[in-house]
Amino acid sequence: MSDRRQPSMLDALIPITVLVVLLSSSVILFADDSSYGPNQIALLLAMGVAAIIGLKNGFTWKEIEEGIVHGISLSLGAVLILLSVGALIGTWLLSGTVPMLIYYGLKLLDPSFFYAATCIICAIVAMSIGSSWTTAATVGVALIGVANGMGMSEAVTAGAIVSGAYFGDKISPLSETTNLAPAVAGTELFEHIRYMLWTTIPSFILAVLLFVIVGLNASGQASLEKIDKMQRLLEANFELSPVLLVPLIVLLALAIRKVPAFPTVSIGALLGGLWAAWFQPDVVQNLAQQGREGWLASVTVVWTSLFNGVTLDTGNADLDDLLSGGGMSSMLNTIWLIICAMSFGAVVEKTGLLKRVVTVFLRGAKTAGGMVTRTMLTCLGTNLITADQYMSIVMPGRMYKEEFAKRGLHQLNLSRSLEDGGTLTSPLIPWNTCGAYMHSVLMVSPLEYIFFAFFNLINPVLAIIYAYLGIKILRIPVPSPDVAKT
Repeated sequence: MSDRRQPSMLDALIPITVLVVLLSSSVILFADDSSYGPNQIALLLAMGVAAIIGLKNGFTWKEIEEGIVHGISLSLGAVLILLSVGALIGTWLLSGTVPMLIYYGLKLLDPSFFYAATCIICAIVAMSIGSSWTTAATVGVALIGVANGMGMSEAVTAGAIVSGAYFGDKISPLSETTNLAPAVAGTELFEHIRYMLWTTIPSFILAVLLFVIVGLNASGQASLEKIDKMQRLLEANFELSPVLLVPLIVLLALAIRKVPAFPTVSIGALLGGLWAAWFQPDVVQNLAQQGREGWLASVTVVWTSLFNGVTLDTGNADLDDLLSGGGMSSMLNTIWLIICAMSFGAVVEKTGLLKRVVTVFLRGAKTAGGMVTRTMLTCLGTNLITADQYMSIVMPGRMYKEEFAKRGLHQLNLSRSLEDGGTLTSPLIPWNTCGAYMHSVLMVSPLEYIFFAFFNLINPVLAIIYAYLGIKILRIPVPSPDVAKT
């Protein structure tokens, strides 16, 4: 202990700088694929640099390794939830639960309130599948086509798509970022979602009202062929009935009763498998291996959907993209990213490098408003610099977790701020992976739709106002100095 040296600011900035350079290079070299391996390597290399600095300052490798193991162990609960979420997506796609939600969502489209309806439809679809990217690339693309046919603004339509997609993604227990934020902050998934609703629901309502107002001045003639075609394909490929929503109702009921997330999602996944075998025999049989029929086909197809998802062939490429996926295997890349991110965070925390940076940045932050504002600005800055929404959650989460507790602020304040500031600002930045992806599928630049992505703009501002006014800010006892040292 006596041989250890306190890290200098240069020590603290070196691994962070290395990480930023590597992550930026990753985005430049691999674009949308940067989160599927390149970013993980960047994190591990930056972790190695931090470990070398820790060794220089007197830490032993055994101490650093123990810190890594402890850091990874904090995320294992989220890993189990992510695996069960993957299984649930697979069985809900197969059972018709997700197709039923999409079908109902498309029925909401009304030419008189096109922008507002677009936002709501994308919200429903994103909430049901847990992916803003998939929503934008499928339903979003169709809605852009409808906007062109109706003579509506592409920029406003893109803003409505992004607003709805990120609202649904943000509050969906199936979303990767919605699982990642509480994992990093140390909160429980459904508590995190419930706490986010206080800033998310009012922001979404305001956004929808703004889309209604903007739409009142719009004119155009409905041309809904793409939407009608998608609805007909859903009817042709699935036995659609309100009973398909039972797995969703059961999941919501368990969540409301505060049953832990892992068993809740697992029960939902298994129920989806039973519903698939019972209500979608034709879909199951089409996916069954040659020569297998009846109960044997049902068992193998449902079993496969749990670990490897489903791949449907409806005759429409957009709908196939929307209704294919899921399975535990689909979550392995995210789990890989979490493990690498938690390892990097654990090393910079164990060696005192993280504390050195945080101490400087948090000077003068005494109130909840100051903490929430700094957290969200850090999330935005991370999105701007690293160009990756996952990093905008992981890095600030590791930086401020201990500081929130020191100031008597519950970790739910942190996990909510990570999503309000990190997840929602990522599609507004043209060079961020999310902004680049939205541009590539919607063919509308973030610089064009940024002022119409009302939900993504309102939510962070409202969250900061809440914090300064003390609205829905959870507090905990401030630890004594003696406790803080242990």
